[in-house]
Amino acid sequence: MQSSISLSIPHSPNFFALNSNSSLTPLNLRFCGLRREIVVFSASQQLKRGEFNQSKRLILPTKAQGRPAKVSASVPADNGSPPKSFDYDLVIIGAGVGGHGAALHAVEKGLKTAIIEGDVIGGTCVNRGCVPSKALLAVSGRMRELQDEHHLKALGLQVSAAGYNRQAVADHANNLASKIRSNLTNSLKALGVDILTGMGTILGPQKVKYGKAGFSDNVVTAKEIIIATGSVPFVPKGIEVDGRTVITSDHALKLEFIPDWVAIVGSGYIGLEFSDVYTALGSEVTFVEALDQLMPGFDPEISKLAQRVLINPRKIDYHTGVFATKIAPAKDGKPVIIELIDAKTKEPKDTLEVDAALIATGRAPFTKDLGLENINVETQRGFVPVDERMQVIDKNGNLVPHLYCIGDANGKMMLAHAASAQGISVVEQVSGRDHVLNHLSIPAACFTHPEISMVGLTEPQAKEKAQKEGFEISIAKTSFKANTKALAENEGEGLAKLIFRPDNGEILGVHIFGMHAADLIHEASNAIALGTRVQDIKFAVHAHPTLSEVLDELFKSAKVNAHATKTIREPIAV
Repeated sequence: MQSSISLSIPHSPNFFALNSNSSLTPLNLRFCGLRREIVVFSASQQLKRGEFNQSKRLILPTKAQGRPAKVSASVPADNGSPPKSFDYDLVIIGAGVGGHGAALHAVEKGLKTAIIEGDVIGGTCVNRGCVPSKALLAVSGRMRELQDEHHLKALGLQVSAAGYNRQAVADHANNLASKIRSNLTNSLKALGVDILTGMGTILGPQKVKYGKAGFSDNVVTAKEIIIATGSVPFVPKGIEVDGRTVITSDHALKLEFIPDWVAIVGSGYIGLEFSDVYTALGSEVTFVEALDQLMPGFDPEISKLAQRVLINPRKIDYHTGVFATKIAPAKDGKPVIIELIDAKTKEPKDTLEVDAALIATGRAPFTKDLGLENINVETQRGFVPVDERMQVIDKNGNLVPHLYCIGDANGKMMLAHAASAQGISVVEQVSGRDHVLNHLSIPAACFTHPEISMVGLTEPQAKEKAQKEGFEISIAKTSFKANTKALAENEGEGLAKLIFRPDNGEILGVHIFGMHAADLIHEASNAIALGTRVQDIKFAVHAHPTLSEVLDELFKSAKVNAHATKTIREPIAV
């Protein structure tokens, strides 16, 4: 399940390694498809990234970064000594999408790999998130098509009243999760990855124990360790979850009943997707949003259009600028009671009585009982602190050797595919090839009908960045109403938006609302990852008639300065 995105944008890092010779040597970094040169004072015997376990790595960031220098140092002796031989090259704690992606790439790199899982293979995404939710959304999409008489009539179709079987819909979601979970498990076994069952705990440097409650623990050693423990639904104080009438996304995916009226607390990805499901299946929905507008994480222009299409015509009302301070489950014949207060004044605002309440207020990292205290690491709001290479930072600001954290547990970008990308990046590093992941090139999508997708910066974020760094931005837009394929499908409602620099053609962000937006965004995300400029990508050829021509027209409509000669400032690690 997709959740909130947290993106910080630091200045581009500069790293220096120092020796007595003080000679300058360029070092190539693979940076999401770009080859980026940094200056390194090379020693007579150059060290590779994978050889840092024999030495200390000194990082001296420039003052522009505003970050303290971090020194990689050995862990204090009271946390135990590193083993001299290892059971594995890599041990991954957590077998969700991030851990699975890291494990497969590690095998490709020839690393002996084990993955520890205390629950089931696939983690939140496969079992309680993106996978089963897409099964429910597939059903809601079909229901909307069958219920839209005007749309069907325009296509020359006549369909009798559509209906559904709740249990069969729930079974479809559960069966899909089971199938994908089985596929992931079989892929790990087929490649020779050892699956170790139990909760993983770090005992000290390069040492992990695992085991189930009531059974003796096992201890394994590894040259490198990756934490990939994911997240759980976040439930604010004052909300009593009973799993039946007050639920999280974990419960909602089971679809145990369809309430006549459901309040959804939070209007981000999770809330929007479930509003799509519930309204298609006949429920009325009330959004409760703490901020002053719905869909606060999206580009404002896209949010405005999405509200006009996804909210206003449907059986949905909303309360914005309010907190749900208390939610009591239905009992003894009484409905679910929700007490609302003004988010700014904290004065009582309203009381709602509904059949059910879905808590969609984001997700919290699952990092308890990891043994982080054994390696001098403190979490920040539950998140494990890491640098741009996902290496864990201890409470003194030092990098912890051979320990990495990916995915929701580090909070950089709480998306399943971001976790997988981070895991692959870490494996590249421990295999001796330095790699920094550009999070601004990672796309996100909301699978409503129509869909919403995005990559890079929103317009307000781009304006803020431009003002701070002293450049101008331009906006280009194109409508789905001008696309032949969209019109053939009678799905002309939609917009694509490009935010770019007219002086050099750098793509800063792309946002799409419309049919198959989640599939269309990848051309833009790959362009950002590869550093492709607007003036170059507009020469790409797209098949006709296809929805991809929406982006073709978008890039062609962008006006770049005729004498744009500046090179694109390289993407930054965030």
